[in-house]
Amino acid sequence: MKNFHSLCMVNGSWVRSSDEKTFEIANPATKAPLSSVPALTSSDVIMAVDNSAKAFETWKNMPARTRSDILISIANLLTERLEEFASTITSEQGKPLSEARGEVMYAAHYFRWFSEEAVRINGDIIPADSPTKRILVLKQPIGLVAAITPWNFPLAMLARKAAAALAAGCSFIAKPAPETPLTALALGGLALEAGLPAGVFNVVTGDAEMIGEIFMSSPLVKKVTFTGSTEVGKILIRKSAETVKKLTLELGGNAPFIVNEDADLEKAIEGAIYGKFRNAGQTCVCVNRFLVHKKVVEDFTTMLSARIDKLVVGNGLNPDSDVGPLISQEAHAKVSRLVEMAKQMGASIIPSACAIPNGSTFFTPTIVANVKPEMQIWHEEIFGPVCALATFSNDEEAITLANDTQYGLAAYIYSKDLSRAMVMSERLEFGMVGINDTAISSVQAPFGGIKQSGFGREGSKYGIDEYLVLKYLSVQM
Repeated sequence: MKNFHSLCMVNGSWVRSSDEKTFEIANPATKAPLSSVPALTSSDVIMAVDNSAKAFETWKNMPARTRSDILISIANLLTERLEEFASTITSEQGKPLSEARGEVMYAAHYFRWFSEEAVRINGDIIPADSPTKRILVLKQPIGLVAAITPWNFPLAMLARKAAAALAAGCSFIAKPAPETPLTALALGGLALEAGLPAGVFNVVTGDAEMIGEIFMSSPLVKKVTFTGSTEVGKILIRKSAETVKKLTLELGGNAPFIVNEDADLEKAIEGAIYGKFRNAGQTCVCVNRFLVHKKVVEDFTTMLSARIDKLVVGNGLNPDSDVGPLISQEAHAKVSRLVEMAKQMGASIIPSACAIPNGSTFFTPTIVANVKPEMQIWHEEIFGPVCALATFSNDEEAITLANDTQYGLAAYIYSKDLSRAMVMSERLEFGMVGINDTAISSVQAPFGGIKQSGFGREGSKYGIDEYLVLKYLSVQM
């Protein structure tokens, strides 16, 4: 069995819980135990926060070029250990190895990207009203950053936050999802190996509510970045009021996939397969609602069904697998409930011919046709390999249906008429829109949503600003 990191990374050392308590991590495909990790006590976490805050004083004063070189070293080490990290991701999360390899490279790209941004944190000199006065604007690191990361991308979501925070000069403490802490712990060890000073990058595991409460209440934590559900995001917003803490929130999604009558259906099908079935449909920008023009819905459904039938569902460690398991039995039950409720309200269920392995968390890729806005599957994030399919007659109806959600993370449009697609995209109430494209995540692009999908942006030149504060100097000469 692979040797996983099984202790927390705190202040440059591997630590156990002070009461020796642990919790077990299992492979979602096989239920086989992988390792156990510490269930830190509240005093353990408070001490970790204190040490992280102290490390900030050292890290913020390091030259930007030094910080940049260390981030490059992290990127290089991730690339060198591609297979090791990919195996860890697949073992604890379930996604196919090919996707896990892509996630490792994606994470490495974030460290490389922000290593370059670290040396470009530029301020301004603004003309003053008086010839004897100068107005200077500085950008400075905000301080200790706490991150709460999800299980669906245990490395990429952590890297996207950590790389930007570290580049800005912030110290960093992360609480990974309890389902997938092993990847985060491995990154903690790698960061130390790459030359990060002790205490600058920390990983704590244990009770999520307790750790989150400490992060939100501590005056030492200056900023919290969270990827997860809208429900938890709202709790964090309320708790941030006590210390007026800065937040970046990437929350739930309900992405529409609009197929116009002039779309290239073959390209739309391939985009749909990637946008829906990557990570078994467990992504925040995953296609949730297919809106297909009435003139092409029959052809689209037939083609989509045929393409789905070719997918291989299985253990992610099997190199032939296209679709892995859902993360838990609870996740499987939720997806089953949404499909059954839609069926009871008149939707047509088109299961695929995919062979499903033994195991309670594998879900048959399914099309749910004739979906209506009054169905729960229309409004709730599915997070599973299920295509909820509705129809529209014109652009106005498509826009209205697409915007009929509290969420505003990602949306997709397929059309050969670029002008038409551009007009539609500008009317869509989403932070990101893919036109004839579902591979929208990129280190160069600002990732984030609007409405109840959160606020703030990650990645791109805008991402580092989330970890900086402005200071204005008025200088009388």
